[in-house]
Amino acid sequence: MTRVGRVERTTKETSVVVEIDLDGTGQVDVSTGVGFYDHMLDQLGRHGLFDLTVKTEGDLHIDTHHTIEDTALALGAAFKQALGDKVGIYRFGNCTVPLDESLAQVTVDLSGRPYLVHTEPENIAPMIGTYDTTMTRHILESFVAQAQIALHVHVPYGRNAHHIVECQFKALARALRYASERDPAPPGSSPPRRGPLTVSVARAAAGPQTTLDPRFRRAGGEANEVAVSVARAAAGPQTTLDPRFRRAGGEANEVAA
Repeated sequence: MTRVGRVERTTKETSVVVEIDLDGTGQVDVSTGVGFYDHMLDQLGRHGLFDLTVKTEGDLHIDTHHTIEDTALALGAAFKQALGDKVGIYRFGNCTVPLDESLAQVTVDLSGRPYLVHTEPENIAPMIGTYDTTMTRHILESFVAQAQIALHVHVPYGRNAHHIVECQFKALARALRYASERDPAPPGSSPPRRGPLTVSVARAAAGPQTTLDPRFRRAGGEANEVAVSVARAAAGPQTTLDPRFRRAGGEANEVAA
């Protein structure tokens, strides 16, 4: 089943077309008129291995706000559409990405409940070309609202504005990729469990053991001895089958534990 989403969004300010294939190879064709934003969307597609097409025409003669915002809204809606019923995916994903002096930590839950937590260093450069760096959070807010996912993005440190923003998009791409991948485990299966273990009962041959229990004290204050039963003590030494020792017929010998 293909997982492709396509959204066309038209307002008084913008005209946006977004198409995304979650099972692509990272082929990207992006044009928004905002150079650095194009670069970030390119990183999102390439590192997420999403085939991504974005074509936006906006009122750039005013500023870049509407163009950036409406593109993010359409991208979130297309991503949600591509996810479909989400049956059989991992759902959760996280990734930490460094870019020189900057570091981004991203965790995502494809939960169907939109929620964003976003932190980044304060007082970073306000502009990267024509890209307003205060728009990064708004991009994430818009994407989360339409994709209906829970997203935590944390940049604990960084100096260069370009690096601070770019490592967020790269980490987001990887986290979305991991969360949206199909889980090979059969639906409804439980995590693997260890099989039963054969355990030797120490000191079994010695019979019931005694210990000091501080809950019971004589008048002088010293603890009484309380008998403690050792499970299966009366049965003596236990046996198990050891595959290293076999009879001529091939069956395993019993070896005393």
